[in-house]
Amino acid sequence: MSEPSSLTGRGLGGVGEAPAPRRSRVNRRFLGLVVALAALILLNVLLTPNFLAVQTLAVNVSQVSTVAIVALGMTLVIATGGVDLSVGAVMAVSGALAPLIFGSAWGLANPGLGLLAAIVLPLLVAMCCGLFNGTLVSFLGVQPIIATLILFISGRGVAQVLTNGNLQTFSNPSFTWLGTGRILGLPVQGWIAILLTLVVALIVRKTIYGRYLLSVGGNERAAALAGTPVAKVKIATYAIASTFAGLAGLIDVAINSASDAARVGNLMELDAIAAAVVGGAALSGGRAPILGTLLGAIFIQLVGYTLIANGVPDEATFIVTAAIIVIAVYLQDSRRRT
Repeated sequence: MSEPSSLTGRGLGGVGEAPAPRRSRVNRRFLGLVVALAALILLNVLLTPNFLAVQTLAVNVSQVSTVAIVALGMTLVIATGGVDLSVGAVMAVSGALAPLIFGSAWGLANPGLGLLAAIVLPLLVAMCCGLFNGTLVSFLGVQPIIATLILFISGRGVAQVLTNGNLQTFSNPSFTWLGTGRILGLPVQGWIAILLTLVVALIVRKTIYGRYLLSVGGNERAAALAGTPVAKVKIATYAIASTFAGLAGLIDVAINSASDAARVGNLMELDAIAAAVVGGAALSGGRAPILGTLLGAIFIQLVGYTLIANGVPDEATFIVTAAIIVIAVYLQDSRRRT
């Protein structure tokens, strides 16, 4: 597939070689987030007991990893000018399927294949959920918020049917290692989040798909006229986002050694959108700050941890998080008007 030469212009959202002023604004936004994160870490070092302890670091990494993984996919969807409200429900479906597979008679008789199937099949189902979302958006012209709202409602219902609406506990050390194992002292899911961040960042910056992704979000009509396969790009993007959500669902149930369809992924779509927006993603599309999304997820996690560790009620963290999102969106709008 050849790359249309016209995709590098300003009219498609600055894809390719960005104009100097726009690049400067992006750099300032990223540096601002880095400074805010550094200040928050310093505040915790001074005020929060045992903040630098390895166990504290492990807890924070474990809690932020699933949000970061889902937020990476959400950032890609937002970059197309869309949004995915179904990621939490997809997490619940994926998390419900895995124990059913390795805990079945076939899975118990073939533990190795059962474990592999318990990881691969839920991810394939999650990807199919994304293909469904992308098809509704691309070919039927359904608004992304409505298209993904369908799975937001029905997906969790499917997960509750699979688990009979009950908490499903299990014991499988090989599977739970995905959520409780450690490499070099840090939780496995933290390394997974870092690896996915690097891979997705390279894809966005170095591949034709990345150029197409940003061009669709920057100016979909112009991108289509330039030869961009808009429908394929959107479908692929929603499929990637749902696959990441499925992986996060597997990690969630592995951490707890239990699958609760009513709780797995609950409100995750809001956390993922918040991390993406704080990281610099534009809700109007055309921008995919992958590293910024990871830092945004870490920043929101540390804000919540800081408040709770210093005696602030857990409920207050929702108010603070909402305020952070409002500020991030306001700054984006003010920069756009400027």
